[in-house]
Amino acid sequence: MPLYLNYPSWIHPEIFPGVPVLGLIRWYGLMYIFAFGTAFFVLKRLMKEGALNTPDYTANEDDLFSCIATGIIFLLIGARVFSTLVYDTSGLYWKKPWLIFWPFNEAGQFTGLAGMSYHGGFIGGLLGMIVWCLKKKRPILQWTDAMVIAIAFGYTFGRLGNFLNGELFGRITTMPWGMVFPYAQQFSASIPWVQEFAAEAGMVLAEGQKLVNLPRHPSQLYEALFEGIVLGCILWSLRKHKPFTGFTSALYTIGYGFFRFCIEYFREPDADLGYRIETVTGTPTYINASLFNISTGQILCLLMITSGLLLMLFAWIRSKKGRNKDV
Repeated sequence: MPLYLNYPSWIHPEIFPGVPVLGLIRWYGLMYIFAFGTAFFVLKRLMKEGALNTPDYTANEDDLFSCIATGIIFLLIGARVFSTLVYDTSGLYWKKPWLIFWPFNEAGQFTGLAGMSYHGGFIGGLLGMIVWCLKKKRPILQWTDAMVIAIAFGYTFGRLGNFLNGELFGRITTMPWGMVFPYAQQFSASIPWVQEFAAEAGMVLAEGQKLVNLPRHPSQLYEALFEGIVLGCILWSLRKHKPFTGFTSALYTIGYGFFRFCIEYFREPDADLGYRIETVTGTPTYINASLFNISTGQILCLLMITSGLLLMLFAWIRSKKGRNKDV
């Protein structure tokens, strides 16, 4: 009896595969629309609750549209730049930076902006928020406190988009919810450990079969659940009980960094990047040989956690000084 799941055969990166023009529409792009739409409706709800108001100003929908639009532009720029300059190891984009935002491959085929980095998007979106708040003279931490709640729920769709693309899957596993992804690395069926692993997962290898695609953690769904829904619910439940302005922003930064750091142990790092810190050397990225083999994503998550703690301290000190002034 199989102890794994097969990736649904009806799912393709394109929504209408093989259909002229419509075949260019991809699930990943549609998920971005859902993400931004969700973020808008969450932010609108927070606005109605008064989370964005100040004693001398009441926020309106024009503020939401302009704020989100600015954030989206900066987010996409940051996500794309980080993906091409940090995660791409070919050096192509350093030599030809104009290709960073070029949506065609070398054969002239439209590919869109394939490749986005969450951490780059986080930095870009944060800069966009700061620029907008400074321009509109709105309190930065008050707006970011609301925005991170909206981002958490919207982020869920981004990871669902990765799942629908069949990308960013996890390491091999024998867990019953392990999934065989069509684009994953295949292994020689003649290797003893591959045969043992397949047998443990309940896979039956055909006679003469040369390659086998082993089950993997659906790490995109782990991220959608914990970094999106769970973190979003935590922030939502605390929205009216935050001890000081800036608390929610800091908690999101710490929470995302923590959840992502843990899930990185199940998600396979990019093979060309491997580990930035490797205590057990020579181990393949498709297995977790040591908790002290640290990926690029985990290093960035540690930086996020540290930044969140510093922001928490800064916001708390700022609130204490504000109370003292009021007294």
